[in-house]
Amino acid sequence: MKEQNEINISNSEWYVMECLWEASPKTLMQIVEECGKKAGWAKSTCTTMVKRMDAKGLIRHEEGGRAKLFYPVVRREDVVVRQTKDFLHRIYQGSVGMLMNTLVEQDGLTDEDIDELEQILEQCKKRKGKGEK
Repeated sequence: MKEQNEINISNSEWYVMECLWEASPKTLMQIVEECGKKAGWAKSTCTTMVKRMDAKGLIRHEEGGRAKLFYPVVRREDVVVRQTKDFLHRIYQGSVGMLMNTLVEQDGLTDEDIDELEQILEQCKKRKGKGEK
């Protein structure tokens, strides 16, 4: 399993990862079909992407009779954490406050979003009070 700080997934690679995170293993033709619907990719584009991702260590394959079976190597949760941290540092200089201010200023938060954020912050306070990270 790749370390969280080693995970770097491009926008295009997300299509393949989403496909494999949804259900694995999948054959190349199953990936081609799904990515064709979601991204409009041709078989050659998808094949190139899968080969590159396999070489990069994001996915792996096993021989499965008539067709190779592909599996994700990285967990969705690890990728989300890494991508979120990268986004926060790249766009907001690491400031969660700046991110939240942008959302608030642009009327980007619904009442449900605000309630959810309040619950998340309360849980965070409780964990910090218990000495957790």
